[in-house]
Amino acid sequence: MTRMNLSDGVRGGMFGLAAFGTFATHDAIVKLLADGISIFQITFFAALFGNLWIWLTMRSEGSFSIRPVHPWWIGFRSVATVVTGICAFYAFSHLPMAEVYAILFSTPLVITALSIPWLGERVGWPRWGAIFVGLGGVFIVLQPGASPLTLAHLAALVAVLSGAIVAITLRIIGPDERNGVLLFYPNILSLVLMSGLMPVLWITPSATQLGLTVMMSFLGFVALMCLIAAYRRAPASVVAPMQYSQIIWASLFGALFFNDPLQNHVVLGAAVVIASGIFVLWRESRASAG
Repeated sequence: MTRMNLSDGVRGGMFGLAAFGTFATHDAIVKLLADGISIFQITFFAALFGNLWIWLTMRSEGSFSIRPVHPWWIGFRSVATVVTGICAFYAFSHLPMAEVYAILFSTPLVITALSIPWLGERVGWPRWGAIFVGLGGVFIVLQPGASPLTLAHLAALVAVLSGAIVAITLRIIGPDERNGVLLFYPNILSLVLMSGLMPVLWITPSATQLGLTVMMSFLGFVALMCLIAAYRRAPASVVAPMQYSQIIWASLFGALFFNDPLQNHVVLGAAVVIASGIFVLWRESRASAG
């Protein structure tokens, strides 16, 4: 077995940190925009300007063909991707960023659980235990019964499930499909669906809002490219835990721009989810090494 070069691992980790920091900035812009225009219009602009970044991706791959190898899986993944984007945008627009991230951090645990029926993977009791402990951390964040659960909390939970489905389907078809194809179909589906809503929900954006939508779309593309670069240089066990750095960005942006105090139960719940996620990744890295 070829051992990972230390410098590759460090570069992969750094690209991962850059990716998730950029994603956090992207999410902060979504939260800012949601104060003036609807989530569906933000999604529309993200898809509209996303066409440029997809074109650049296809150009770098040397092919503009959009014919998928697995059309049904591509369609299913596209629907799940659109649902994830809308639900996550809605959650970020109505909840403190740190609270949303604490819930979204459970996505790797749901991916592990879904890998059993979908991918036929075996998950032993230590990882099952970590999954249940991590989901317990989500309940600590949600505080059912202690504080009212809102539609935004439900949206975050749906984003976790649909985001896990996106990841699982990527494992199934990723080796056969080009990046341009994987990006094109969710984007075009989102653009078509949101275009149908615009005659009803359209609010003419200001120059500042329009500029922020362009920046949001560009940051999403940059973050994705950094994440691809990270996974090409280092294994998932190195890159994936970098996602948990977003809680730092969320706390910073929340304090600076949104006057969101960091609640103790959110910190505790996030710590439980993060610890569970790192344990699952550690177990998977040991299994891969074996």
